[in-house]
Amino acid sequence: MKAIGYRKTLPVTDADALIDVEIARPTPAGRDLLVRVEAVSVNPVDTKLRRNAAPADGDLRILGFDAAGVVEAVGPDVTLFRPGDAVFYAGSIDRPGTNAEFHLVDERIVGARPASLSVAEAAALPLTAITAWEMLFHRLGLPRDGGEGKSLLIVGGAGGVGSIAIQLARRLSKVRVLATASRPETADWVRELGAHDVIDHSRPMAEQVKALGLSGVDYIFSTNATDRHFQDLVALVAPQGHIGLIDDPEPIDVRLLKRKSVSLHWELMFTRPLFQTDDMIAQHELLTEVSRLVDAGTLRTTLTGTLGRIDAATLRKAHALIESGKARGKLVLEGF
Repeated sequence: MKAIGYRKTLPVTDADALIDVEIARPTPAGRDLLVRVEAVSVNPVDTKLRRNAAPADGDLRILGFDAAGVVEAVGPDVTLFRPGDAVFYAGSIDRPGTNAEFHLVDERIVGARPASLSVAEAAALPLTAITAWEMLFHRLGLPRDGGEGKSLLIVGGAGGVGSIAIQLARRLSKVRVLATASRPETADWVRELGAHDVIDHSRPMAEQVKALGLSGVDYIFSTNATDRHFQDLVALVAPQGHIGLIDDPEPIDVRLLKRKSVSLHWELMFTRPLFQTDDMIAQHELLTEVSRLVDAGTLRTTLTGTLGRIDAATLRKAHALIESGKARGKLVLEGF
């Protein structure tokens, strides 16, 4: 089967940064599904791994996490799906990725694909939806259907995670949603997704929040550049508030949070599958709920561009766009 991978950590401008290969088609066992991949999206984690995680000499690593496709075959212990089911999911960081014609994935982290979306629109959602949902509701404790008088700041509102986090917070809670954006087009995008207020993260944020009449923000979801913004976040978080982050910042001084008794939360959507936690099926359940909300018209896809077919040349282009820092929403590749 066709697949795309890398053997060395190289800049995206190098033709060997990602290469087309032919590999054997895998066979499902246990609770695995064998999925015929129809579309994939590209996330910052793909570019970070390509740049920093070198395979052992001679080995090939296949990247890709988000996928939408159809179940081709199932392992003997599968109970949630059967061949022919349309699915979407985000895979696991410790297994071969979705940049391949066929892919193995544990059924407990897979959801039924939204019937109202195209395969490309569906592929844009899983990783960011899981990350945003787990951070908002499992880590920060954002109240479902409540939170009147509370506020949430999403740093990096126009990115893939921010784009779905805005929607989840706005549609499933009653908090005031602030999102950061520094360009006119990204500011328009976060407003379109439902942000009540837009903050320019290229300028000091605490004064902008104060100008909105808020003495502090109860919840902060930092998706990128946490180390650069940390002093600002400490200044604007409310006493006994919560800060959550998903990036890999340079060292931050968490002692600054003590005076306000602020809680700090980490989110990595791969934790449940990586450690096979007892509640691993929570990702199946939340993707099922996301699918239902999409089909009900409550949530929308965050797809902003379909770049072409799934091959090395197109993936290198997608990686370059992610690395530019100017991507808005999600980029998807469709078909082999």
